[in-house]
Amino acid sequence: MIGIDVIKIDRIDRFKKRFGNKALKKFLDKDEIKLASSSTSHAGYWAAKEAISKALGVGISRTCSFYDIKIYKDNKNAPNFTLSSHLIEKFKITDVALSITHDGEYSIAVAFIESKLKRDNTLFH
Repeated sequence: MIGIDVIKIDRIDRFKKRFGNKALKKFLDKDEIKLASSSTSHAGYWAAKEAISKALGVGISRTCSFYDIKIYKDNKNAPNFTLSSHLIEKFKITDVALSITHDGEYSIAVAFIESKLKRDNTLFH
């Protein structure tokens, strides 16, 4: 399953201006806030979480909240993610991959999730 999202970095700047220090806590946990130190990074993490939820086919919803997705950097400093155990079990997830990029005014993320289930929740044959 593949998901993609793009966000204008200025949207995150406006969000932070409107909600102040609480803005980032609406979609990032404390470790992610420490890891992402600029609006560009914050926008990339937003796009990543949206792309991941789209790859699952549920979007950000009751099934998958922003806090069900945890972004981190691997030992090569590449972005990666983990999911809440209920999502791993529900979607029978076996592997994940994430790419985040920034260009000019935009941050873009693409997420790949490998699962034993098809989108319609029938097993592969």
